[in-house]
Amino acid sequence: MTEKAANPATPPRRRAPAMDPEQRRAMIVAAALPLVVEYGASVTTAKIARAAGIGEGTIFRVFEDKDALLAACMAEAVRPDDTVAHLESIALDQPLADRLAEAADVVRGHMGRIGAAAGALAAAGRLERMAPKPGKDGRLPDREAGLVRPRAALAALFEPDRDRLRLAPERLADAFQLTLMSAGRLGAPEPLTTEEVVDLFLHGALMAPGEAR
Repeated sequence: MTEKAANPATPPRRRAPAMDPEQRRAMIVAAALPLVVEYGASVTTAKIARAAGIGEGTIFRVFEDKDALLAACMAEAVRPDDTVAHLESIALDQPLADRLAEAADVVRGHMGRIGAAAGALAAAGRLERMAPKPGKDGRLPDREAGLVRPRAALAALFEPDRDRLRLAPERLADAFQLTLMSAGRLGAPEPLTTEEVVDLFLHGALMAPGEAR
């Protein structure tokens, strides 16, 4: 009686493809940003490494030092990519007020994340050293660039009602963006709700005749 052949060994698992430096960098920043918001600049690279599922030494193969990682986190918080994607996904077949309310929540959420990250770093005295320097015109290039794409996405939300608008969609988008930035300023005793911001923007401060408060 011949001996039954043993089953062939299970082939070893394939390792996931190695990340290139930019992918690794993005992964580390994604893991670090919530921790920076929660703990500020005092968050340790060991804690960040655990959150990212990597060894602590891997961080310093991608970032020169901890300050470089914190600066990358601040830059990521400011990036408008996700905000623009959400704005561009808003359905244009709904009433303008609903479009703007949805947009206001998206933009205010983005500003809140920026404020949380900046506040956490400022509390530790780290924000000033990593903040971009103003250009010759006194403006911050990164800040201005971060406003352009959301403004264009906001203008598209006004476009379906162009024939009913007092100003061009582009100018209204600029005004609405500034309104949202003002409504979300730090230290406001009672910030305006999204509904209040949109109502004031579309209809002004005065009630229509016969309108109840």
